[in-house]
Amino acid sequence: MKLVFCGTPEFAVPSLQALVDAGHDVALVLTQPDRPAGRKLELHIPPVKQLALSLGLPIVQPERLKNNAELRALLEQIAPDAIIVVAYGRIIPRWMLDLPRFGNINVHGSLLPKYRGAAPIQWAVANGETETGVTTMLLDAGLDTGDTLLSHSIPIASHTTSPQLYPPLSQIGASLLIQTLSGLEQRTIRRNPQDSNKATLAPILTREDGRLDVIHRTAQECYNRWRGFTPWPGAHAIFRGKRFLIHQMHISSIALNIHPNQLVLNSNYLLIGAANDTLLALDEVQLEGKPRMSGAQFDRDFQLQPGEHLE
Repeated sequence: MKLVFCGTPEFAVPSLQALVDAGHDVALVLTQPDRPAGRKLELHIPPVKQLALSLGLPIVQPERLKNNAELRALLEQIAPDAIIVVAYGRIIPRWMLDLPRFGNINVHGSLLPKYRGAAPIQWAVANGETETGVTTMLLDAGLDTGDTLLSHSIPIASHTTSPQLYPPLSQIGASLLIQTLSGLEQRTIRRNPQDSNKATLAPILTREDGRLDVIHRTAQECYNRWRGFTPWPGAHAIFRGKRFLIHQMHISSIALNIHPNQLVLNSNYLLIGAANDTLLALDEVQLEGKPRMSGAQFDRDFQLQPGEHLE
């Protein structure tokens, strides 16, 4: 097929490579503009652009899509059989949805209709799901509401973090994409309307999502959220008026009765009480302006007082 590929981060890279390896004609790659990143604000080239450059593929990095007459003329001239969208980070306008004969095919990191939205992998882990996967679907004007095509599921182990799921899911997505295109071309694939009554949302993450709330959440719930939201927004709170980051944690089975949000050093573990008489061990922490350190070292350096807590 003649294709246009839309994608930006590392998750989309295997899909683009798979299309080329399968012999498809990728006539154009759309990716987000290069942007400053890091403390030095050095210009960051999206991973999809890096691969496209190495493959010698034409690249366009538009700031906007909806009213972009130049881009529309270019895509109409290409007349792709399908537009492939993998973690592009832009809403696809109606004119792009209507352009190709096979539509706009999206590789989505969840088992739709669960976890529609920008952060499906993170929210699946954060909510304690034991299974996730990848779905290919036909984009429509809604938020991940189009007909699904193929899906593949994998288990989520109890200690798996969302970054650990990205590599296997991206490879699964690439394989599903090739199977989907083949099925569409041979007319052997069936479109499956989503049951919106079973839909859940996976909105874009905010800093507030990482706030450690042991008053209302159990240790297991807090641990799941940390697994899902690492490395950003992670898990954080306030200690003595300063930002307090938790880089590593685990659920503690130590028999100790402490109030939710209370900090205690016990058996060389920095513990914090959580809802329903559960405990979290804070293994690696960092106070604003200070280096990372173990929970025990934190207690030695800052001399926890009886009844001291996080905010």
